[in-house]
Amino acid sequence: MGLFSKFVAKLKGTTSFSSSDWKELEEELLASDLGPTLTRTLIEQAKKVKSENAESALTAILTDQLSTHSRKPLVNPHGLSVTMVVGVNGTGKTTSVAKLASVLKASGETVLIAAGDTFRAAAVDQLHTWGDRIGVQVISGKPNSDPASVAFDAAQTAATSGVNNLIIDTAGRLHNKTDLMAELEKVKRVVEKVSPVNEVLLVIDATTGQNGLAQAKIFTESVTVTGIVVTKLDGSAKGGVALAIEKEFGIPIKWVGTGESHTDFSKFEPAAYIQGLLS
Repeated sequence: MGLFSKFVAKLKGTTSFSSSDWKELEEELLASDLGPTLTRTLIEQAKKVKSENAESALTAILTDQLSTHSRKPLVNPHGLSVTMVVGVNGTGKTTSVAKLASVLKASGETVLIAAGDTFRAAAVDQLHTWGDRIGVQVISGKPNSDPASVAFDAAQTAATSGVNNLIIDTAGRLHNKTDLMAELEKVKRVVEKVSPVNEVLLVIDATTGQNGLAQAKIFTESVTVTGIVVTKLDGSAKGGVALAIEKEFGIPIKWVGTGESHTDFSKFEPAAYIQGLLS
C-alpha cells in the first residue's frame, strides 16, 4: 500500500479532516523518513486539497518536491565516459557498481570497472566475482594500495582499450569530512589526467532513513555529486526518503536498486514512484 493511499481514500470519502486525522497523517509521513521540514510542507499543502480532485492535487504536490534536474546519465559522447560511485560502506555501493556495469553492458556499451575500495578486501573480491558473472573486466591493486593509483591504472587501461565506460568504486569509510574530501578529490584528480570524470553517483540505502540524509549532506559537501542511487527503495514503508533527498539537496535520483540480482537495477521513474506513493 502506498504512503498516501489511505489518505487519498479517506479524503475522497469525507468533507473534512479532524485534527486527529492530520496528526495520524503527520506521524505516517515522519515514520516514512520524510523529515520534519518536508512533512510540515506537505501537511500545509494537503490541507488545501479538495476531496473531488484529491489524487491529482496530491500528485502535483508530491511531484513539485522532486528535483527538476535531468535524470539522464552524464556521458562523454565522443569517447570514454567516467563514473565515480561514492557512499558509505554497507549502502550497497559496490553492488551498485556491478549492477550499473551490467545494465550498461546489456544496452550494448563496453565497460571497465575499477575496484577502488582497496581498504576492504571483500569489496575487491566481490567486484571480481561480479565481473566474472557479467563478463566485465575489473582492475584492482594490492590490498591497502592507493585507491587513486588503482583508478589511474584503470583509466589508462580504459582509454587504451577503447571501452565506452569506466566505473570506479571508491572507499566508503567515513573518517572525518577533511579526510573524505581529500581522498575523493585525489581519485578524481588523478583520473582526470587521463579523462574527465563525467558523473559522480552517491549511493544511499533507503532503509537508513534520516541517517541517509546525514550521509548525503557529508558527501555532497565533499564532492560534486551529479546523481543519486537509492537502494532498497519501494513505494511504501521507507519509500519517502526519495522525496526527502531530492527536496533537501536538489540532486536527481537516477538509479534504483531493488534486489540482489544484477537485473534488479533500473532508472528512477518519478511518475511511477509518485503513483506508488498514492496507490
